[in-house]
Amino acid sequence: MNPQSLAGQAAFAPANTADVADAMIAAAGLRIEVDRRRGRGAGLNPTGRFEPSQRESFDDGWQTLEDLPPFKTEVQVEKPRTAITRNTSPDISFDRSINPYRGCEHGCIYCFARPTHAYMGLSAGLDFEAKLFAKPDVPKLLERELAKPGYKPKVIAIGTNTDPYQPIEKEWQVMRQILEVLNRANHPVSIVTKSALIIRDIDILQEMAAKNIARVALSITTLDRKMARTMEPRAATPTRRLQAIKALSEAGIPTSVLAAPMIPALNDHELERILESAKAAGALEAGYVMLRLPLEVSPLFRDWLLQNYPDRYRHVMSLVRSMRGGKDYDAEFGKRMKGAGPYAWQISRRFELAVKRLGLTRRSIHLRDDLFVPPNGSGVQLSLL
Repeated sequence: MNPQSLAGQAAFAPANTADVADAMIAAAGLRIEVDRRRGRGAGLNPTGRFEPSQRESFDDGWQTLEDLPPFKTEVQVEKPRTAITRNTSPDISFDRSINPYRGCEHGCIYCFARPTHAYMGLSAGLDFEAKLFAKPDVPKLLERELAKPGYKPKVIAIGTNTDPYQPIEKEWQVMRQILEVLNRANHPVSIVTKSALIIRDIDILQEMAAKNIARVALSITTLDRKMARTMEPRAATPTRRLQAIKALSEAGIPTSVLAAPMIPALNDHELERILESAKAAGALEAGYVMLRLPLEVSPLFRDWLLQNYPDRYRHVMSLVRSMRGGKDYDAEFGKRMKGAGPYAWQISRRFELAVKRLGLTRRSIHLRDDLFVPPNGSGVQLSLL
């Protein structure tokens, strides 16, 4: 059996053959060398699921692999037709969002957005972390969409797919320009990030918070710096995220903590400590999400787990499957965020008790949408009549 067919089987192995899939990946030599992926989250870079063929590097005996360069961050410009993405998912609290970037340099191994890179003909593995797309036209597109007749404002969520404050935002500043547009239009926004870079935009967010049209959530997965560096290699450290909560809160910006994802037998024991630390830093609200492993995320996460926590591999995956009907993932609305079964119920109950004890709330910060002022319509085609 050749490496290509092994890769295909490993990527799409059913849950009950997950251990076999991991053994196949290792045996086929499909893991990218450490020196080429240093500072990255994924250890694999499988071909995108929509590609007609599977291609993997292998040693042909001529030591050509030594000449392959490390994965470097590359940014391309993407020109979308619209700025606002709509959704009708019944288990999500927002119906519209904005994604300033495609792909994410943070490299979080568990990121449920990884499979979206397949739509660009790229891998959900290392390509997702290193081959990024910036959307510099989004602020102008957003202004046009807000100016359209009949537009009705509702909270726009940003950071629900990839992080708007990932490292390349320092140079591109797409997110800051988006906030400037929203602030001028008095449009409500809700932001989720793992980055302390959000502090840069406190000036804008403070103005918006004074009008009650902005709120921020910092995602904290673990307080263990070593685990965070392995699991989220280019995201801000846990300490920096807590400092960001403190800075935002002191500036009068409603801030919450999102303990996500909770991974059974790996970081779930930290749930209460994360909430306590965030509360002490000034967080007003809290939420949590259980680990999600859709499509390519499953083999990528299992490979990472096998490499970094081999002693916990079977226990972690057993508990994950106990919450997902025996599978690595269940995409059913209402269950995909929290899971089901005794273990999922236990996590839910622990969260409820901790939130009550700490005086944190859940979704109590309601933003105003009655202050909205449409932009002047610059660039919008006018009617002939």
